[in-house]
Amino acid sequence: MANCIIAQSGGPTSVINSSVVGLLEANNKLGVFNNVYAGLNGIEGILNGNIINLSSFSQTEINNFRYTPSSGLGSCRYKMKKLEESTDEYDRLLEILKANDIKAFFYVGGNDSMDTIAKLSYYAEKTNIDIKFIGIPKTIDNDLMYTDHTPGFGSAAKFIATTVLETYLDSSVYINNGIFILETMGRDTGWLASAASLAKMNGKQVADFIYLPEVAFDVDKFLMDVKAKFEEQNQVYIVVSEGIRTAEGKFVAESNAQAHDKFGHAQLGGVGLFLKNLIISSGITKRVKSLELGVLQRCAMHCASNIDLEEAYEVGAEALKQASLGKCGYMIGIKRESNTPYTSSYFLVEANKIANNVKYFPTEWINEEGNNLTPEAVEYLEPLVSVVPTVVSTSKLPEFKVFNK
Repeated sequence: MANCIIAQSGGPTSVINSSVVGLLEANNKLGVFNNVYAGLNGIEGILNGNIINLSSFSQTEINNFRYTPSSGLGSCRYKMKKLEESTDEYDRLLEILKANDIKAFFYVGGNDSMDTIAKLSYYAEKTNIDIKFIGIPKTIDNDLMYTDHTPGFGSAAKFIATTVLETYLDSSVYINNGIFILETMGRDTGWLASAASLAKMNGKQVADFIYLPEVAFDVDKFLMDVKAKFEEQNQVYIVVSEGIRTAEGKFVAESNAQAHDKFGHAQLGGVGLFLKNLIISSGITKRVKSLELGVLQRCAMHCASNIDLEEAYEVGAEALKQASLGKCGYMIGIKRESNTPYTSSYFLVEANKIANNVKYFPTEWINEEGNNLTPEAVEYLEPLVSVVPTVVSTSKLPEFKVFNK
């Protein structure tokens, strides 16, 4: 038997390592490959020869790794050249894989990672190299086409909804309360901000307004809505995605975007502060607080969803099975079979259909005012949020395990 290799790419999630363990343990059970190798820091690391043998680690270490948030194999945002520009990187990567007798390559990632899988599978087939390339979905943004949802999103949604509840209570302690703004990630889509709709007290949603990038943001209407709500109840709770745009398509937070990644994506943030200053300058009230959740959305294992953790594990196991059947150039998708009780299954989707496409939040799940969500959104979100998994620990703090340090 030959070997296989798995690597992680792009932004991390709370449950990304569970996919690696799912694949490793599926191989232990099925005996498809002699060894499961891991590339540290994605393709960039593999090209630099940073490869370890996951099969050599103890079960205790692997168990701890599964319950460790963030990319325990390290990650990268390495953009391979287009094939028509140069094949040097592809040739070098394939030579490294062949030198290690690797017959299957698994990449855990999002949109850009599936683009890499599509390119590699195409080139391997074109050059008659017998290596299978399979994508394993991962992203808190939930923006991959065809799959019902992505591993990582459920945990991020649970953390956001929980934080909305906790900060709502914190901001509601006085007779005269002010305005609270919570900013979520979400450059292109509003899936993360939509999770705020799950936060309820006494059966009532606590967020008064939720703003997503899928609907053009109107400053004048925003101020009018907030002013009316503040006068009505002397308190307003607002949730906003970092990627909200004007009718002209310009990011509201674009003036605060200080950098771009290697794929050309603006590094946003600061829209909550922008809205805070907008409210204060309009004279509605000076009692305004803004909170940017930042990276906590993608690394809060203490508030992860157990369903998310299990599905992350299963897509890894399914990838191993599909490679053993000779499949190449695909990503593992998740199909929702039932909401009550929640059940799901797994299927293959061509990686080139995922690459460079975005699954937007359905506009029919946004109210006519463009500032809140419909019951259909809540119906979609609720099953993905479940109890917190039991984190491996023999001390008062979690015991995490990574391989890239």
